[in-house]
Amino acid sequence: MGLRINDIAPDFTADSTKGTIRFHDFVGDGYAIVFSHPKDFTPVCTTEFGAVAQMAPEFEKRRTKVIGVSVDSVADHQKWNRDIEAVAGVPANFPIIDDSSLTVAKAYDMLPAEAILPDGRTPDHTQTVRTVFIIGPDKKVRLTMTYPMSVGRNFAEILRALDAVQATDGAPFSTPANWMPGEDVIVKGSVPTPEAEQRFGKLDIKLPYLRFAKRP
Repeated sequence: MGLRINDIAPDFTADSTKGTIRFHDFVGDGYAIVFSHPKDFTPVCTTEFGAVAQMAPEFEKRRTKVIGVSVDSVADHQKWNRDIEAVAGVPANFPIIDDSSLTVAKAYDMLPAEAILPDGRTPDHTQTVRTVFIIGPDKKVRLTMTYPMSVGRNFAEILRALDAVQATDGAPFSTPANWMPGEDVIVKGSVPTPEAEQRFGKLDIKLPYLRFAKRP
């Protein structure tokens, strides 16, 4: 069975462009985003790494560490980094894991253990390694996304999803469709209306089960 929401994210120790990393120690008491790639020097992935490099201050403001996973060596990552910086205008200063052994890809169920992975493998052999995981301070998986090779990830949406995860983590709220920070949230059904109004102020009750409140 694959990795599910609220599962403990598998720990691992791996070489990276920032030295040896033990993942749970790397996460620490904040959040982390793991995003993986099927190969270095591929066009879509180059634009994605560049987008994340440009957004580094936004992740830092949210106490969130970003870690890239690609199925090539640290030496290849360092060479690729020069291309990423040339495209993005800023260096990718977050660590990129050496997953040439596919240890992380298999631990996170990014591809089947019996996958055929010949010498000289191409991105087609590892194309399922295009996933995003948001990990909480308790090291549990909060959110997952999987993309095909042909579709570049929308990191503005990933940032929005991170905001929603952080807004609702441990709170009696959910976020509605297309929610953005600062907008009203949905009060969970487990909180009776009188209690919710006492805690959060007047509710905007659209339906008995759809009650909006200002986020405290």
